[in-house]
Amino acid sequence: MTVLQTPRSGWREWLSPIIYLSNNWLSFTGVLLVTMSTVFWLFLLPTTLHGEVSHPYLGILIFLLLPGLFFLGLALIPAGIYWRRRRERSRHIFPESFAQFDLHNISLRRLLWFLLLATVANIIIASQLSYSAVNYMDSVTFCGLTCHTVMAPEYSAYQGSPHSRVECVQCHIGPGASWFVKSKLSGTWQVIAVMFNLYPRPIPAPVQSLRPARETCEACHWPQRFGGDRLRVVPKYADDEGNTLTKSVLLMHIGGGGRGPGIHGVHVAEGVDIEYAATDEKRQNIAWVRYRDAAGKATEYFAPGVKPEDVAKLPVRTMDCIDCHNRPTHAFDLPERALDRVLASGELDPSLPFAKKTGAGILKAAYASREEAAQAIPAAFERFYREKYPQVYAAKHDAVVRGAKAVLAIYQRNIFPQMRVTWGTYNNNIGHNDFPGCFRCHDDEHASKEGKKVSQDCNSCHNLLAMDEASPKILTDLGLQ
Repeated sequence: MTVLQTPRSGWREWLSPIIYLSNNWLSFTGVLLVTMSTVFWLFLLPTTLHGEVSHPYLGILIFLLLPGLFFLGLALIPAGIYWRRRRERSRHIFPESFAQFDLHNISLRRLLWFLLLATVANIIIASQLSYSAVNYMDSVTFCGLTCHTVMAPEYSAYQGSPHSRVECVQCHIGPGASWFVKSKLSGTWQVIAVMFNLYPRPIPAPVQSLRPARETCEACHWPQRFGGDRLRVVPKYADDEGNTLTKSVLLMHIGGGGRGPGIHGVHVAEGVDIEYAATDEKRQNIAWVRYRDAAGKATEYFAPGVKPEDVAKLPVRTMDCIDCHNRPTHAFDLPERALDRVLASGELDPSLPFAKKTGAGILKAAYASREEAAQAIPAAFERFYREKYPQVYAAKHDAVVRGAKAVLAIYQRNIFPQMRVTWGTYNNNIGHNDFPGCFRCHDDEHASKEGKKVSQDCNSCHNLLAMDEASPKILTDLGLQ
C-alpha cells in the first residue's frame, strides 16, 4: 500500500486508512450504538453516584442494557472496517493511497458529521425517554398488564389489597444489582414461556426466589415495634332465609418489640430464630421446627412419625413474615367469606331472602370462561328472585340488580379459569379457619424429644370474647354496637 506523498505525522498516516474504511453502514451502526449508550449512561450517571440504584428497573439500563449496547457497538466498528477492507480487496478496488487527515478529507467530514448528528439526536432522545422509560417499567401497569398478562389473577388481587399503592417491583425486585440479576435474568425464561405457552397454570406459590422479608416487609413493618392488643370483629351471615348475622369478637395479642409475648413477640422478637422443614412445595405440611429463643436456647420439634434422618433429606427454611402472611397482596377469598364481606358492606342487601345461600350456590357453579360467568351469574341471581320471590323482586329490583353485580364481582376477583385459579387454589396461612395456617405447627402434635409440644392454646394468640353471637355484650359495653 502506498500513501500520498504529502508529509504528515505517523499517527495521521495510521488513521487515514481507518477513517476511509470506517465509512460503511456496519461501522456507522457501531458508532451509533456506542454514542447512544454513552449519552444514556451520562444521563443516568447521577443515579449511581451514591452507590446504589434507587429505581429497580434502572439496573436493567445501567448494568445490562447499556453495557451490552456499548460493547456491541465497539465490536461492530472494527467488524465493519474488516468487512469493507476484505470486500474491496476481493474486488480489487482497494485504493493505493488515502486522502490527507484534515477537513478536506470527505471521509473524515462524513464521519464527523455522522458523530455530531448522532450525538445531538441521542441527547434529545435520551432526555425525553430515559426518565419515562424507567418510570413505565417501574409501574404496576407494566408488571400486571403489558408484559405479564399471565399474572391476571395476581394483578386483580393486588388492586384490592392493602398494598395496592406499592409498586410490584418494590417487593419482587427492589434496588441493587444482585436481586435484579436473580429476578430479571430468570425473566428470560418467563418471556419464552409466555411466547410459547409453556407457563404453569396456576402460577406456583410460594415464590421460591422472593426477596427476604427483611428487605421488603420490614422496610415499612419493622418487627421491633410493639403492636399491643387489637380488637377484631368477624361478622358471619347464615345461609337461612333471613341471612342471620352473628359476630365473633377476638382480642388479638400482637406483641413484638421485646415487650410481652403475643404473636410477634414469640415469632419475630430480637434474638428469636425459627427454622422449619416442610414436606411439600406449598409449605403446608411442616415436619420439623427448631425454635431458638432470645436467650439462645434451641428446641427441636418433630411431627408425628418424623425422625431426624427424615429431616436431613428436606430443605430447611428460616421463618420470616411471608411464612404466615403468605398472601399479603395477592389474597383470594373463599365464596362464603367474600359474601360475608359484601353483605356487611351493604353491596349485597342482607334483607334479600337467602342472599348468602343463593350467592354461594351460584359462585360455586362451574363456568367455562369468565365471559360465560359474566352473563350467567347476574342472570341466575336475578332469576332466583324473579321466580321464587316475585314480590321481593318487584319491590327491591334495584337491590337485586346491585346484589347480582356484587356476586359477579366476587367471581371476577377470585376465579380465573384460563389460569386454573379457582376457590381455594392458593392457601392463606393467616388464621386457621379456612386453611391449616397456624395449625401447621401449632397442632399440639409437634413434640420435642423431652415431650414438649408446640402449643395449640387459643389464648396464646387471642382471647375469644364472643363466638357467633347475635349481639355480643362486649361490643355493647365498648359502645361499638
